[in-house]
Amino acid sequence: MSDCALTGPNTVRTVAASPVAAARPSAARLSAVSPSAVSSPHTRLPDTRLPDTRLPDTRAEANQVEQRRTLALASLGTFLALVAFTLPMSALPTVAAALHAGAEAQTWVLSSMSVGLAAGLLVSGALADDYGRRRVFVLGGGVLGVTLVIGAAVGSALPFVLARVAQGAGAAALVACGLGLVGHVFPAGPGRARATGVWGASVGAGIATGPLLAAALDGPVGWRVAYLLVGLATGGLGVAARLLLAESHSDRPHRVDLPGAVLLGAGLSSVLVGLVTGRSGWGQPVVIGALAAGALLLAAFLLLEWRTPAPLLDPRLFRRPDFVAVTAAGLATGLGVVAAMSVLCIVVERGLGADPVTAALVLLAWSGVSVLAALAARRLPTWLNADLQLLIGLLVVAAGLVGLAGLQPGDGPGRLLPGLIVAGVGSGVLNAALGRQAVSSVPAGRAGMGSGANNTARYLGSAVGVTVVAMLATHPGSGGLLAGWTVAVLVCALFSVLGGIAVLVCLWWRRAAGGV
Repeated sequence: MSDCALTGPNTVRTVAASPVAAARPSAARLSAVSPSAVSSPHTRLPDTRLPDTRLPDTRAEANQVEQRRTLALASLGTFLALVAFTLPMSALPTVAAALHAGAEAQTWVLSSMSVGLAAGLLVSGALADDYGRRRVFVLGGGVLGVTLVIGAAVGSALPFVLARVAQGAGAAALVACGLGLVGHVFPAGPGRARATGVWGASVGAGIATGPLLAAALDGPVGWRVAYLLVGLATGGLGVAARLLLAESHSDRPHRVDLPGAVLLGAGLSSVLVGLVTGRSGWGQPVVIGALAAGALLLAAFLLLEWRTPAPLLDPRLFRRPDFVAVTAAGLATGLGVVAAMSVLCIVVERGLGADPVTAALVLLAWSGVSVLAALAARRLPTWLNADLQLLIGLLVVAAGLVGLAGLQPGDGPGRLLPGLIVAGVGSGVLNAALGRQAVSSVPAGRAGMGSGANNTARYLGSAVGVTVVAMLATHPGSGGLLAGWTVAVLVCALFSVLGGIAVLVCLWWRRAAGGV
């Protein structure tokens, strides 16, 4: 090592310095800090640590190990969260019989986890950015694991539904923090594109595994074993994350917007309670009251966010076309394909007369293809940027959903395969692009906020979409379940097209503003 020293007005000579001397802080450097500055809690003391003396190749290898480890655990967390989310889809009749759940209670069994997810995603993302992504990720794994075990042990509908709400809160932390961790260790570029493709594949893999696991275990050992196994796996993930992940947070952490968190959580929960309860009658006082209260609470949240110096969701983000595009695409994904696939197993079982395992395998045709498409999305040409992938993904999904319409009583489950494969290709491209843009469309250090906002839009859309699908498919005047399904799935396709139009408008907006 060497230092440069001035020996004259224009002369520079090189002075050798030993590694130890170079690493040792000088007395002048230490004495420059006054006693009052040392005592101040806001003063950053001189960095007296030894410098990183590893060779560049060694540092690069260590970074790659950290990236692989982070991506594996973050993707596994999202995978387990989606497995938990989809567990009731294929085994709902058995679960309902064991819990003595009527028609309205069955609706809550399917939808209650969405309440916890939608209310907790943005809060989890903000907490992760400010207090540590690993810390909140580990906490989420613990909450999800414990509440899954509780759900496996209860014997009636009410405690099971409450456990599902808590499972949603734990899953929210895993999903929001997982994507935030990926965005932190992978800088923008091809590496992040590959990583978000893997993360997007974990979404499809989780959706595929949940119904299949529940259906496979329902007969031999009972549906409760599936919840117990996923709970134990999630607890193990939390331990592994605590031991293996490095902590990360925003370079400029803010104080948590607690009033905003309360208003957002209460507002979203009230809206979702109104939507779920409204399926049994929209004129009920509890439905009207819940929807009105939710609207007022969300309006108060937006007003507060404009005035607080450290908002939970920065309203200025909605001036950015890339953020608006990815948020609109997330909402359309929930309203469209996620809502349709959430009730597909019920349609296959009750409308086509298939058994639960067959229904789960039919759903696998969509989710399995989406996994492969998400992994392959990184090989798309560079001119096909993430915003264009959002647009194309939504339109391809819409085409696939149209292919699911028109079911007749004599049709077999194979009639759905072409539409499911097309929708799976679109969903895979969409999931990869959503993950990448969720963290790229927000300022550096706020990856948790970006992930939380995008997934909040997705699962809020899912809750609204499932309500619309259930209402249309089971309406007394729809002509039966299959005829109602045709109307419902076409509406879902329309939601996807509208999402694509919103993304296209944002592309024009960005170009008009001078963006690329």
